[in-house]
Formats: sequence, C-alpha cells, structure tokens
Amino acid sequence: MPLKHIAILGSTGSIGQSTLSIVESFPQRFAVASLAAGRNLDLAFEQARRWRPAVVSMATEKLAADLAARLKAAGISGIEVVHGSAGTVRVATLPQVDFVVSAIVGVAGLEATYAAVLAGKPVGLANKEAMVAAGELLTAAARAKNLPLLPIDSEHNAVHQCMRAGSLPEIKQIWLTASGGPFRTLPLAEFEHITVAQALKHPTWVMGRRITIDSATMLNKGLEIIEACRLFDLPPSAVKVTVHPQSTVHSLVEYIDGSLLAQISVTDMRLPILYAMTWPERVASDLTFDMASLSQLTFETPDFERFPCLRLAYEAAEKGGAHTIALNAADEIAVEAFLAGQIPFLGIPRTIERVLETTPVTHPATIQEVLALDRQSRQTASEVLSHFSHASAGASRH
Repeated sequence: MPLKHIAILGSTGSIGQSTLSIVESFPQRFAVASLAAGRNLDLAFEQARRWRPAVVSMATEKLAADLAARLKAAGISGIEVVHGSAGTVRVATLPQVDFVVSAIVGVAGLEATYAAVLAGKPVGLANKEAMVAAGELLTAAARAKNLPLLPIDSEHNAVHQCMRAGSLPEIKQIWLTASGGPFRTLPLAEFEHITVAQALKHPTWVMGRRITIDSATMLNKGLEIIEACRLFDLPPSAVKVTVHPQSTVHSLVEYIDGSLLAQISVTDMRLPILYAMTWPERVASDLTFDMASLSQLTFETPDFERFPCLRLAYEAAEKGGAHTIALNAADEIAVEAFLAGQIPFLGIPRTIERVLETTPVTHPATIQEVLALDRQSRQTASEVLSHFSHASAGASRH
C-alpha cells in the first residue's frame, strides 16, 4: 500500500506526540511529511532528528534560527525550517502531504487548517476552537472540495463512528457524554465560594489548566455542542448532553426508529487518531477494552442552573457566526482571570454572558474576519472584567 504522508500541526503537544507514536507503530502505512512544533525547541529538534520531515515550523524567527543551527551542528541537512503563521500554513499545504492532523490549541492553527482544506488536504481535527470559531467557513470549504473533516476529539469521533450505521435523515439526535466535572453534586449555594484549587481537581482526567476549568463549568461541552452542529450538519436542538461520570461511553447516536448506538473504547487518544488517519478503513490495533469496566453506567440530565455555560453555548450555537467566536474568546479571558484570582468561579459565565450581549449578529466571510472578531471579543471581555470589583475575587484566591 502507498505510504500516507502526514503533516502535524502541534507536533510537540500530547495529540502530536500520540500521532507520531501511531506513525511509529504503522511504518508501512504512514510517514511524516512536515511538523509545526511551536515553542518547544528541544522536542522539535528530537522530532526533526527522528523523523526527518521536509519542513519544520517554529513559533518565532528566533526559535527557527536556533533549530536550524542545532540541525546543522548535528550534521542533519535537507530540512527546511520556517516560522510563524506563514510557516504553519506551509507545513499544512506541502504538495506531498496526504493528511493533516490539526492539533494546535486555540485559534493559532486556524489559518493553517483552513489553508489545508483549500489545498485539498483531508484534515483530522483535534482542536475544538477551529470549528467553534470558523466552522462555518471550514465546513463550506470542505464540502466544496468534497473533503472529509474527521474529528479526533473523542466525543465527536465516537459520533462519527456511530453515524456510519445510518444516513443523516435517519438520525433523530446525538448525545455527547460529559463527566460532570468536580462540581456535579456540589450544592448550588456553594458555587460562589469555589476556589481555584477545587476547580483544578478533576475527578476523571488530568488535563491542561484551561480545559480543566472548562470541564468544571461545562463550557468545554458547550464548545463541543457547537462543533457537533457544524461537523454533522445538525441543529443545536438535535445535539444533547448527558452527564456520564464513568466516561466509558464516549457518545451516542439516536436514530428515528428508536435505536441508540453507543461508542465504547479504551480512553486512549491514539484510538480516535488512528481512526481518523485510516478512515474509511479500520485497522487492527492493540487498543483493547476491558469489558469489566462496564459493570456500572449512569446517565444524568445536566442542570443548566448549575452550569450556565451550557445554556450560553446553546444560545451562541443558535445564532452562530460572531456569537460562537465570542463565546470561546470570552471564556478564555475569563478563565485566565479566575486562575489569577481576579474573579470568582461564577464570574466566568457572567463575563461570557455580558460579552455575548454586546456581540453583533454577523457571520464572517474570511479567516481574517474571524480573527478580527476573536480579538474584539477578547478586548470586550477584558473591559467587562475591569468592571468587576476586586472584592468579589476574594473567594477564588485560595
């Protein structure tokens, strides 16, 4: 079989490293064409030495020069080192690239992901923000090119797998599962006094600080609702959330005849990455599931009063365009403020709501417009935060 040449946007992150481990496990199927490595110079050098990609992109010109010098000193030639957003676009659009794994956190990888689609490259999406901020543009471009956008996010990957059992008109609704985070059973009266340390103590996963807080507010599930609407061409009313503390069922699809299909697998990101990279095939792997862990499965309806970020996400999903961009941008600024002890836990949804109230109903036509709206929403969020009294932050400082 011909080798599939992979570009990885975010090669030094956890998804990027998992992707490289799959390439290592299936050398007869995959080769590394290009890498966007961000700021981790040491790991970028190791990856370049190990995989010999045609192109490596670093975040800045200085880091690119440092990497080029280290490669030269090690006697490694033939690797083009580039930098910045233009460098990431080059990584994603090389002629020899057959598949792009988009795993750069935030909107930083948006331009390159869009460029990859315009260049006719199938994309595996591991980053919610690209689809939340620019999903309307990405899906339109992919449809025009007849290209798949394959989700790597475990919930959406699960939905994609379950949807293979029927056509879109046969689907009644989809169910995204949520762990419920650390405050699933905390009395509502205590939410005003949640500390940073409490919010960072997730019951199931070990993740980065922002996504851990997003899990605690359930905003991460809100972003997934928007992503699902765009990936699967469904209205927000057909995307449901169920709280499933065991995190064993990754998502479900409910068909119009009453059938409910669930996707269950080991909680290892290599499985959805492998699925996306080999689709429409399935290939044998060693990622086996322990059936004993199915001994208890519970599902609960999420409480919108307890988790107002979910309600805000549904409202943003209905309006689309600028509102989904504002939701993500305002959350990022608010979470930073909470982690810094500047606002209480409930200041996060309050900040997002105020930003959404001032956001115009508009649908950007270009990636540049998306990025401009993102910047504007961050500025608005910062202005909203400046009006919060310092006294209200006391509960979240410790």
